[in-house]
Amino acid sequence: MELSLESDAEALWQDTLDLLSQQQRLPESVLAMLRNCTPVSMDDGVLKLTTPMRLVLKNVSKNAGVVEECLTQAAFEPMRLEVSFVPAAPAQEGAPARSSMSRAEADAWAADTADVRATPRSIVEDTWDERRAAEAREEENRRRRARNPLVEDISQATSKLTFDRFVRGDENDIAYQAALQVANGMNSTYNPLFIYGKSGLGKTHLLRAIQNYVARNDPSRLCVYRDASSFITDYTEAMRHSERSAASVLRQNYADIDVLIIDDIQKMAGKAGTVGFFFDTFNELVGNGKQIVLAADRTPAQLGMGKDGFDERVTSRLSSGFTTPIQVPSYELKLRLIETFCERMREDAERENVPALSGSVPREAMSYMAELAGTNIRVIEGFCQRCLFAATAAEGRGAEIAREEIEGIAKECWPSSMRTVSIEDVQRAVEKYYDIDHTSLVGNKRHKGLMEARHVAIWLSRELCDRTLADIGKHFGGRSHATVMHSIGVVDEAKRDDKAFYDRLMTIRESITGNL
Repeated sequence: MELSLESDAEALWQDTLDLLSQQQRLPESVLAMLRNCTPVSMDDGVLKLTTPMRLVLKNVSKNAGVVEECLTQAAFEPMRLEVSFVPAAPAQEGAPARSSMSRAEADAWAADTADVRATPRSIVEDTWDERRAAEAREEENRRRRARNPLVEDISQATSKLTFDRFVRGDENDIAYQAALQVANGMNSTYNPLFIYGKSGLGKTHLLRAIQNYVARNDPSRLCVYRDASSFITDYTEAMRHSERSAASVLRQNYADIDVLIIDDIQKMAGKAGTVGFFFDTFNELVGNGKQIVLAADRTPAQLGMGKDGFDERVTSRLSSGFTTPIQVPSYELKLRLIETFCERMREDAERENVPALSGSVPREAMSYMAELAGTNIRVIEGFCQRCLFAATAAEGRGAEIAREEIEGIAKECWPSSMRTVSIEDVQRAVEKYYDIDHTSLVGNKRHKGLMEARHVAIWLSRELCDRTLADIGKHFGGRSHATVMHSIGVVDEAKRDDKAFYDRLMTIRESITGNL
């Protein structure tokens, strides 16, 4: 006999509960609430449940992400969960007329009524106590958010920076997975979570995605996002205040945070007071089991380099959790980004009735856009908008966007890629990155730090400058052709085998070509 939709829903829900129980990803109290939900239908990839208790509705909704993962696993296809509140009918007054029911329906109603009457009074009282306690917790959370000025409302633009809208690839997937686990509280060992990479690769998107996830799924946790500039301002203004209590209030506000997110922490370099305050805040939050998420344009070890670098006690703290890079996008990821951005812009234009962006960019044109695009994802998004505008205009003329139009827009978006790079440009960039002087770079000293900088500068000169190996050797203290070739070989091997070295090399390269 073919099962009804209701029976399918019940079977799927039971399989989901079994998976949740086996995986032990939710507390037993939450599992008990889930078991009290009633599956009512399954249609178009949505399983609908009902519950007669508001507290159950709140807790199930809060854990919907975990439940939907197991639901999808049990159904072998993407599934979404919808839970609605349906008040329970009064035990007696809600009874239908028995004369209108079949014998089976009457027996079922009688059994249900008997169960309600037989429910011990202590269970009913416990349920009401639990509801009152939940309401009290919600009220305290509202008061806690209101009295901490560091907690800000999420703007409309920031609310779009979610995990769902993050375009993933091999270059950023580890960072994405780590951020998601931190957001849903699944991995407390990622503390701090430290994400590094050059500007414009999506670090801020992931940080804001954590903030949005916590705000929507677990508002009981106070989550605060600050960029380093704001953090520095918080500290300096508090220290400047005539009343020293301002400093203690600031410390108290930062201490009363469950998830602290700080972006671009490299900007704190050289600001000893701010770094000291950050160090104390870091220790207090981590010591109390709170989560910290950080982002910078370089690794913790690199933040300790140079005369203004963080001291060892700070860099060791930054390295104590989970550190992951976001790399520059490959051609494949750039193509995926371009496809995603163009599609989203078309959808937004249709929804907001903006005809100037309602056209479409042909697949071949997107491939050519990916070939010309730089690595800054924010600039790529603007590039897509301009190309979509040009494609829409071309459609109005009965044509398609031409390669020449795409080239022209690309040159405007990345003008620096068209200029000639000199060996002096390369040397200045390397000297700045490694915090060394020119004499040391081109001289004969051979300690490890100088040797890496020298090899990198020679390799980049060969990569970016239209000069012979002999010319390059002359700019590096008169080194021979063989010595220059040796440096190039050292870098070629290291960038294949050492991911951290590759990231450093690409960061310097992008700083020279102007794609930061």
